[in-house]
Amino acid sequence: MLWGSNARETHPIFFHHVLKGVRAGARLFVVDPRRTASAQWADVWLGLDVGADIALANAVAREILHAGLENRAFIERATTGLDAYAACVEPYTLERAERETGVPAAAIRELAHSFARADRAQICWTLGITEHHNAVDNVLALINLALLTGHVGRYGSGLNPLRGQNNVQGGGDMGAIPNKLPGFQDIEKDATARAKFDAAWGVAVPPTYGWHLSDMFAGMERGELTHLYVIGENPAQSEADAHRALALLGGLEQLVVQDIFLTKTAAMADVVLPATATWCEAEGTVTSSERRVQRVRKALEPPGQARDDILIICDLARRLGHDWGDVSAEQAWNELRSLSPMHAGMSYRRLEELGGIHWPCYDEQHPGEQFLHSRLWAEDPAARGTLAPFSVVEQEPPVDELTPEFPIRLTTGRRLDSFNTGVQTAGYRSPMRRGESLDLSPEDGERYGVADGEVVRARSRRGSVEVPIRFDESLRPGLAFMTLHFGDDVMTNLLTIDATDPKSGTAEFKATAIRIEKLPATVGA
Repeated sequence: MLWGSNARETHPIFFHHVLKGVRAGARLFVVDPRRTASAQWADVWLGLDVGADIALANAVAREILHAGLENRAFIERATTGLDAYAACVEPYTLERAERETGVPAAAIRELAHSFARADRAQICWTLGITEHHNAVDNVLALINLALLTGHVGRYGSGLNPLRGQNNVQGGGDMGAIPNKLPGFQDIEKDATARAKFDAAWGVAVPPTYGWHLSDMFAGMERGELTHLYVIGENPAQSEADAHRALALLGGLEQLVVQDIFLTKTAAMADVVLPATATWCEAEGTVTSSERRVQRVRKALEPPGQARDDILIICDLARRLGHDWGDVSAEQAWNELRSLSPMHAGMSYRRLEELGGIHWPCYDEQHPGEQFLHSRLWAEDPAARGTLAPFSVVEQEPPVDELTPEFPIRLTTGRRLDSFNTGVQTAGYRSPMRRGESLDLSPEDGERYGVADGEVVRARSRRGSVEVPIRFDESLRPGLAFMTLHFGDDVMTNLLTIDATDPKSGTAEFKATAIRIEKLPATVGA
């Protein structure tokens, strides 16, 4: 099941493996508002309305329960909270779900029965689930389905968030999230773990959660965050409500950017620190979506004044009065292994010998866990550990409401030929690249009196952009699509809303309300 993921264009290497499965007889269900290139390979495409994911997931769960297809043995062995969850999904009948999601009841029923009856099944998702104001609840709704059917912690079954960028999994593992120390050890709740870091680092780790990205921008707005150090990120073009983001970045007392390109954010910076392309110009490790840690080996010398990220950070520490010496990637890794139990057995020697190891790997005899949640199937309750909870989540509509003034739902995403804000792809030609467009259904083109290729003004409650129309028959009436690949030409994020999920801080990029305005005819045309 691909839910909110156009993997054919956004994770093409992964999608080759999906196609191997399809050709070998696997059934593919795609849940997506657009009939994407991925959906065209599906046995069933469920074209839901943007932001209706929880209603759909809860209806699938209710159908599974009413048909008696839940994995009762697994539920009793490994989970908690079924009764409250069952009560929550009970009102989500197939008829209600059809009204709220736009997906035919028969398709919802087919998905429910096929998923529950399958010997092995996976749910894969990406930003189509997480770039909403209720992102975490969307994910919990999918986790509930896996728990209900026992499709977790076994070969061929599981929950798979497809990571959007190289080593984003590794970044989280290393503690680049505001509530966890490296190895996902909780900053507030795990005093024992905190004490280890206090001793190793010679300072007391503050026992409070830090700020995620949305919190940081709120801190800038309050005047509490005045200096910003950005490593490998381009918020000037990637943040929702770009008017606000640019104003706040421009109002900082100091902005430092460390990157391999002079991004739009770097162009605003007081100091730019040129870094290396870590996949070929530095030593280290990388962690994939499947938790496999692998070695990265330096193949090229970095150009010009570019330097390894670790050396830059060490030099910065030295200027601030903390001389760490010249730390190698392996030394930094070994410090991590001494503090993160889930990485303890992953020496460079073993990573090279085994071609990578899945965390958790607790000692140098441990092979690494093939299935992250396999403990849930253990016969011994002690080995099973903490049981997996069902979560009660309710449908909530998008924040940016559709009205007669703003009648079109704009959703955003990627295309195969380009990446994110275009920093890593715009400098290279592609025969597939065609620039930005406002993709509409032909029916909407007729409704609003616009022609294919005509430049119009797309306006939301926050701003407007001028963009050419492109008719796309994969879009249903009322739905539009744009990317953020071409920010120098069309700044899509001037339209998007910065309503954020309070649990994750993710902005609702996927659900903007817009209207189309005809441009005045050019004099003499």
